[in-house]
Amino acid sequence: MARILLADDEAASRDLVARALESDGHAVTVTSSGAEAMHQLQKGGFDLLVTDVNMPGMDGIELATKALAAHASMGVVLMSGFVEQLERAKTLNTTRAAVIAKPFTLDGMRTKVRTVLAT
Repeated sequence: MARILLADDEAASRDLVARALESDGHAVTVTSSGAEAMHQLQKGGFDLLVTDVNMPGMDGIELATKALAAHASMGVVLMSGFVEQLERAKTLNTTRAAVIAKPFTLDGMRTKVRTVLAT
């Protein structure tokens, strides 16, 4: 399955999403900030970035932009409880991106991940 980098500053959300994706057979590396995620990205080997948009410091859009600049073939799933933040995802230079609004179901997240990985 896929190697997924998950960045979310909310522990409960992060842990729930990680467990759901791992139960689908994915290898998930969990980070709690954009800076920590960038450090992991430098190691390479990720197929997909799943990130919250609203994080302190480097937000998810900035993280995704930097990740795609370094790894253009990576897929991205952006999650947020604020619709206007998800609209910013349109600025990403990729066709392998999806957005999901919080609150979401775990099945909804799994479907988004499968869809992006299939493109």
